[in-house]
Parts: sequence; structure tokens; C-alpha cells
Amino acid sequence: MDILLVVLGFIFMLVGIAGSFLPILPGPPLSWIGLLLLYLTKAIPNDWWFLGVTLAVALIVFALDYIIPAMGTKRFGGSKKGVIGTTLGLVVAIVFPVFGPFGIIIWPFLGAFIGEMINKADSKIAVKAAFGSFLGFLAGTFIKFIVAIVYLGFFLWTVWDYKAIIFSF
Repeated sequence: MDILLVVLGFIFMLVGIAGSFLPILPGPPLSWIGLLLLYLTKAIPNDWWFLGVTLAVALIVFALDYIIPAMGTKRFGGSKKGVIGTTLGLVVAIVFPVFGPFGIIIWPFLGAFIGEMINKADSKIAVKAAFGSFLGFLAGTFIKFIVAIVYLGFFLWTVWDYKAIIFSF
């Protein structure tokens, strides 16, 4: 049963990292579930303090993911449509990788620009707001990715420390 929990936990870690980039998946909370599954094994002693702190961080980052792009857009004079355009641009980048790895940068910017143009901004304001929305999106994505990678590091470190007990056949 411990091996199943470790494997499921690792899968949640990988999905959490993917969720750092995909707006549909909550990256850090999914990575935290991976940590929780690991600590539910009989081989690893429960550390509720560690789990509580990491849960709090995951929830704070999850909330900030909605706040940071809006702050970037507002700071640069944008609207909610610019934020929505950024998110839709990211979805397009993932579903239709036309520009390859650069699509993850190009499509959200274009989405924010189109969103601002739909909001009836002139092109100069739309570019400025799109840039702000895009910077906010990148900052939120970077923070989620870092948290998910740190959680993966905690996961792998703990599995390594308890490998003899977890994998004792």
C-alpha cells in the first residue's frame, strides 16, 4: 500500500507541475496532495506541522494566481478583458502549439492585446495593458512553478530518506 501511495503522490507532483502552466489545474494544491499522500504511508512519520505550512503556502499561491495578473493589468491601465485574453491565449498556446515553445509567450500577450482591443482601448493603451497582464501572468506562473518544484524536492528528499522502509519487500 505504501508503494501505491508513493506512486500516486509522485503522479500528483507531476500533475501539480503541469498545473503551474495550465490554467485549468491548481498546480501547488495538487502538488500538496502528493505530499499528503506521501505522509499517509506507514513508512513515513506524520509531520502535521510541515503539512500545515505547505498547505498554507499552496493556498496562498493559489489565491495570488488570481490576484497577480489583475494587479499587473491594473498597474498598466488594463481591464478584466485583458486578463481573460491572457488566459485564453495560454489555452491556445497549449492546444495549438503553432509557435512552438515561444507560443507560451506570444499567445498570452496576443490574447491580452485582443482583450483590450475588445474593451475599446486604443492600440497604445492596449499594448501597455497587454504587457502588464502578460507580466502578471508570467509572475504568477513562475511562483506556482517554483512552489511545485520545491514540493517535488521535498517529496523526493523524503522518499530518498525512507527508501529502505518504503521499498522493503
